[in-house]
Amino acid sequence: MPLFVNGERIASHGSTGELFKRYPELQITSKAFREKKPETIDSKLLLYVQQRELAATTPADSSVTVIGSDDATTCHLVILRHTGSGATCLAHCDGSSTRSEVSLIIKTVRVLTANLKEGRFELHLIGGFLDDLSTSCDLSRQLLAAFSQQKEDIHLLTCCITELNDSVVCGIHRPKVYGVGVNVKTGEIFPATFPHRGPEELLRSARTFTGGQMVNIYDSPGEQIRIGPYSWLSNKDISVWLEQDDQTILKHMSTSPLVEPPHFVTHMKATIQFLLENPRAETLFPGGQSHVYKRSAHGSWDKAADCAVPVHHSGGNN
Repeated sequence: MPLFVNGERIASHGSTGELFKRYPELQITSKAFREKKPETIDSKLLLYVQQRELAATTPADSSVTVIGSDDATTCHLVILRHTGSGATCLAHCDGSSTRSEVSLIIKTVRVLTANLKEGRFELHLIGGFLDDLSTSCDLSRQLLAAFSQQKEDIHLLTCCITELNDSVVCGIHRPKVYGVGVNVKTGEIFPATFPHRGPEELLRSARTFTGGQMVNIYDSPGEQIRIGPYSWLSNKDISVWLEQDDQTILKHMSTSPLVEPPHFVTHMKATIQFLLENPRAETLFPGGQSHVYKRSAHGSWDKAADCAVPVHHSGGNN
């Protein structure tokens, strides 16, 4: 079934501009959203999602209050919630495989919803800007088309994407909102920043760097993060990137080199160093076992004792 705005079926559209002109209420809600002051989220409340990851849970989860993600420039952050069950999913999409990612997002929420008829699916899309290569615009269209092709009725509540998330600073276009959180108890969404991006930030980043596709990192019934097992091919040639200056890294490794967050280059080099120190991912997952993390009494994500595997790295947050 197609998307709906205020109960009205969205007609076919050729561009995001046409969509926003036809449904001005999307402009109003986006303006209100992007003008909110970003909240800094305590790690004790947080389930953090990296690029090409998703996570979902329900209000009954005692380990998670907020699911969040940031560092989205041309990427889009997708939040889907079922109002009956309260099941909520957040995904960080970069356009690598949009159609299959959207199907996975919907499937993940469906699994956590006992009765789909009691309530409805509500969708929030945030991210992108008016970048020179129109990467954001392409991803916006892909996501809207993919959700329109699903069999479920999906109600689009927030669409703060591309031109509606664009700002101009010193003559340079950049995203207004880089990060988003969703309160899984209430369904509230808000701009957010996240000082902590663990657990195992570099291991998860290495998976994405080496071409890993969208993956669900959270076991909601068990209230635990499950990382891996992953695999990648050893590539010593990537060491050359450690010798490059910041501008070269930005030019070749970013879709938006002028507007990346300040830590982008440091993070990319740390990820490359991690891959050089761990050339075979299989050694990090003996017996093909996932790394399992559970919320401790102190609020941190602690690795389950039977899954403790030493991971070699020389930097980054965990």
